Amino acid sequence: MMPKDLLSISDLTREEMLQLIDLSAELKEKRGKRHAQTPLINRSLAMIFEKPSTRTRVSFEVAMTELGGHALYLNSADLQLGRSETVCDTAMVLSRYVHAIIARVYSHETVRELAKCADIPVINALSDAEHPCQLLADLLTIRERKGDFQGLRVAWIGDGNNVCNSLILASAITGMRLSVACPTGYEPDQAMVGHARELGGDVVVTHDPVEAAAGADVLYTDVWVSMGDETEEQERLRDFDGFQINDALLNRAKPDCIVLHCLPAHRGKEITGEVLEGAHSAVLDQAENRLHVQKALLVMLMAER
Repeated sequence: MMPKDLLSISDLTREEMLQLIDLSAELKEKRGKRHAQTPLINRSLAMIFEKPSTRTRVSFEVAMTELGGHALYLNSADLQLGRSETVCDTAMVLSRYVHAIIARVYSHETVRELAKCADIPVINALSDAEHPCQLLADLLTIRERKGDFQGLRVAWIGDGNNVCNSLILASAITGMRLSVACPTGYEPDQAMVGHARELGGDVVVTHDPVEAAAGADVLYTDVWVSMGDETEEQERLRDFDGFQINDALLNRAKPDCIVLHCLPAHRGKEITGEVLEGAHSAVLDQAENRLHVQKALLVMLMAER
């Protein structure tokens, strides 16, 4: 039995994570053969979006439709969340209407409160602390390209943000070795690094992207200026100078290295267009796999509840 909620990638054991990835691959294969799988007939999903998104919204809506259920999109204008109604009251009311909630929010405390008060599963579709759904898609992509996780060298280049935090934990759970290269002041959450090491993870934080990329099987980056950081754009562009994934950095990695980016990408900033669209790039598979892992996650959390 899966945990009730997915708020952090570390809510999953290694066995649960591998089971979910196996199911994702199975659902992906069946979709390619147009074999309908509808285990969520008469199930509804509330989708709370404080932050807009292309991939998160489309993948979850399509997932619920293809699984036979219904997805209800709720943005900030549709809800009284945290304004005239508490997060807890919202969670308890939605528990009477729908069968699960996803939430893409600014504060991780919001998804914690939703999960504490809801009787139904709550999925973190992005918070300031983590992005577990993205990492599940990344893991499926890495396994498709590399076959296994154990001992792979992964290099994160850029901001130690929420995606990086989830990658730190996922690397420890799956047995990948991780180097995080970021400018001074942009390091990942030290509590996440500590937790990963407690889980047996091999995590190195450095300020040298060339050192991190050396011998890497996977290079991964994300935008330097995330939603909510726009007022810091010019400062961040200066601080991240030298942390771009380009041909020179790619040449430091293994010849069969793959490049990941969770999108949207800013060509010419955190990554060049040549690398993003080149032979080493797996970003479109990575984006597609959001659909397949989220279908698997929804089935595992909702089908028997």
